[in-house]
Amino acid sequence: MFARRSVALYLAAWLLLGLMLAGLIVAATGSRWGEGLLFALPLALVYGCASGFSSYYLCRAYPLASKPWYAVLAVFGCTAVCASALWTAAGSGWSDLLREAAPAPLTVTRPFAALMFGLGVILYGLTAVGQYLALEFERARHLERRELEMKLAAQEAQLRMLRTQIDPHFLFNSLNSISALTAIDPAAARSMTLQLSDFFRRSLGMDAQRKVPLAQELALVRAFLAVEQVRFGPRLRFEDEVQADVRDCLVPPMILQPLVENAVKHGIGRCLDGGAVRIQAGRAGSLLRIRVENDADEDEDEDEDEDEAPGPAAGCGIGLANVRERLAATYAHEGSIHWTREAQRFRVDLTLPATSEPVSTATT
Repeated sequence: MFARRSVALYLAAWLLLGLMLAGLIVAATGSRWGEGLLFALPLALVYGCASGFSSYYLCRAYPLASKPWYAVLAVFGCTAVCASALWTAAGSGWSDLLREAAPAPLTVTRPFAALMFGLGVILYGLTAVGQYLALEFERARHLERRELEMKLAAQEAQLRMLRTQIDPHFLFNSLNSISALTAIDPAAARSMTLQLSDFFRRSLGMDAQRKVPLAQELALVRAFLAVEQVRFGPRLRFEDEVQADVRDCLVPPMILQPLVENAVKHGIGRCLDGGAVRIQAGRAGSLLRIRVENDADEDEDEDEDEDEAPGPAAGCGIGLANVRERLAATYAHEGSIHWTREAQRFRVDLTLPATSEPVSTATT
């Protein structure tokens, strides 16, 4: 479609040049407009096609970046002179044919032939310049497309890396708990096995998706916490305050899982009495704001980062750094992450654009 439109625009430009040439003929020879158009338009279209194909292949054979400028000028200069001479000769022959078919006062005189020759050289040069510009535009589009593909590939690789960073202690502890429950409570062991399987099934299902609804991300978080619930029991509680109008908002997959994992491992896991993990989400204009908060032991060293212990100076932890880099890669300056530590709370705030999939209506 793009090539057809380009060819149509190119031929339209040469038709306009044919009209200009017809005007020159009328002014120079005193011919009527009909005779001028009959002479000029076919010549313009034929020369446009011939010079277009010729200059295209020459531009391909002599790229500006790899050929000396004087060699390019010499080649195109010689070609322009030859093409213009052939065009002038074709114009003289076409004039003779028109006079034989219908006698008319249209005659290609020497001054007009010289004017036509000079115009042909100029038009060939302009065609070559246009071809070079088109090739540079095509090259720029190709580089932009490759850069975008590489960026998407990097984001997908980052997601796969995140999945490989799912805390090995989580899987190790879960398997140990299943092993212990097998002898004590086989039903609980079976339930934990199914919940662990459900969590990994959900996470594997996100591998090929670039963005998922917030509701689906919350379902993954609940699957993760269901596994941990078997291990922590009543010491682990989960609370969510998610507004209904943001559940369809799209977020990067597994963007909350490392934050919730940090909350369980470094927050609830270090509190003797346990605590709660809270997720709040709401819309603020065109932005989606998500907060992940967990209870924390106030005696923890506040100078360590979140992946070691929740502290206000956090910033180098793997989970937080991974989320920050993914937000920057996906949303640039429109996405951000901030975290704070209070006496017995650790809070992570995410801000990203509130976008959702278009809702398709179906008739019943």
